[in-house]
Amino acid sequence: MNRAFNRKKDKSWMHTPEALAKHYIPYNAKFLGNTEVEAPKGTEVVKDAVRKLKFQRHIKKSEGQKIPKVELQISIYGVKILDPKTKDVQHNCQLHRISFCADDKTDKRIFTFICKDSESNKHLCYVFDSEKCAEEITLTIGQAFDLAYKKFLESGGKDVETRKQIGGLQKRIQELETENAELKKQLQELEEQLMIAHVPPAGSVSVKLQSTDVFDMVPFSTVTPLVPSRASNGCPPPPPTSLPPDMSKDLFGAEPFDPFTCGAADFPPDIQSKLDEMQRQRWRGSKWD
Repeated sequence: MNRAFNRKKDKSWMHTPEALAKHYIPYNAKFLGNTEVEAPKGTEVVKDAVRKLKFQRHIKKSEGQKIPKVELQISIYGVKILDPKTKDVQHNCQLHRISFCADDKTDKRIFTFICKDSESNKHLCYVFDSEKCAEEITLTIGQAFDLAYKKFLESGGKDVETRKQIGGLQKRIQELETENAELKKQLQELEEQLMIAHVPPAGSVSVKLQSTDVFDMVPFSTVTPLVPSRASNGCPPPPPTSLPPDMSKDLFGAEPFDPFTCGAADFPPDIQSKLDEMQRQRWRGSKWD
């Protein structure tokens, strides 16, 4: 194994600084996978990781599984591993987390690097297979390190800290977007439940209750027919008012006054004589009629 960072003095870099600082260098390779290692660097460490992943890949190949192809994008900010068709980022290995990079001199197709995972803080060894570009890829990663280190010295270390802060903010934004999507989903489910609860069942007729006054009685209306109905408080309605069947008595139960039917002894003689005269006139009038 050769460490890409310890390049020979007579070997020049392959790319312009602007290509790695402002853009990225793409490479196509096959991704054997990654595995956890005990140390962040060392030739024997990566050798064991390569043997382990090659053995796992042989087993998967015998089961009919092909080695997945990936696209590597190398810049002074790190190494991105993408799906070559969809361009979806599978792994984003920031450069300041990469601690070791090497190509295999016994198998010129294999190259690898060790990166510390940002979430678990474990050291993971990534192993790739490239038929023609294994050494070139390790040298490109080495050049990215060299340029990043120069930029670090020029900025007094502020640039690296800024990238760390940006990375943390991007991760927090992603977490908040996921949380927001989950809250929107829960709100939509609650709205659907409320809509279902307010919809009356099929075939049911909604009955509009008649409004009542402050005494829980139906208000009087001259238009409404006087039909006995049960009040909303559950008490039976009062019996309808009707005239007494015996019209020969007044409101107090007494016989109505008729001066012509009164007896002669009921009044003094002067009054009685006047009543008799009025009765005779009444009789004469009825007779002539």
